[in-house]
Amino acid sequence: MTGRGTKSIASLFGAVLIAAGLAACSTKPEVPEAQFEAPEAPPLYQIGAGDSLTIFVWRNAELTTTVNVRPDGRISVPLIEDLYVEGKTPSDLSREIETELAVYIQDPLVTVIVGGFVGTFPQQVRIVGEASEPQAIPYRANMTVLDVIIQTGGLTDFADGNNTTLVRTQDGAIQEYRVRLDDLLEDGDISANVALLPGDILIVPETFF
Repeated sequence: MTGRGTKSIASLFGAVLIAAGLAACSTKPEVPEAQFEAPEAPPLYQIGAGDSLTIFVWRNAELTTTVNVRPDGRISVPLIEDLYVEGKTPSDLSREIETELAVYIQDPLVTVIVGGFVGTFPQQVRIVGEASEPQAIPYRANMTVLDVIIQTGGLTDFADGNNTTLVRTQDGAIQEYRVRLDDLLEDGDISANVALLPGDILIVPETFF
């Protein structure tokens, strides 16, 4: 076989692989367009490892403190050791600390203030692959793909943005959707901006060419 014939077969084989890859990507449905209406009752924030908590005890300055939630989901504060807080709302934690402190002081009044939001894993949105800064981001109400891309600094030069995959767990089943990031970022196609949910994962692949 001549060298020219070998190159032709190689080129054809490469084209078939690329076409197959694009066909596989196109079988994924696209995510419904982002809806910007505010939810009637946004879910209450749940404390996660890494959060900074200010525990304010009224009229007891010596018991007021600021702590970080440990990787095991626990905190230690004056008079209370190894209190598990991950997954609890600030209000629920306030009532629990009041119950614990009632052993030592009369009618304690506690307020928990959260800072440095990290949240629990199910409340985070993750972006991996060819994002400039892959990371996990605490979910915010009405968050969209564009919000995530802005926070991560955009895409790399090697990103195949239009074949980005959004992985979402709904009713215990894992669903995959196609997201057109190049259309959104390069062409300004706002219909490619889609709403995100807590726990969503964006996977940005590397381009084939």
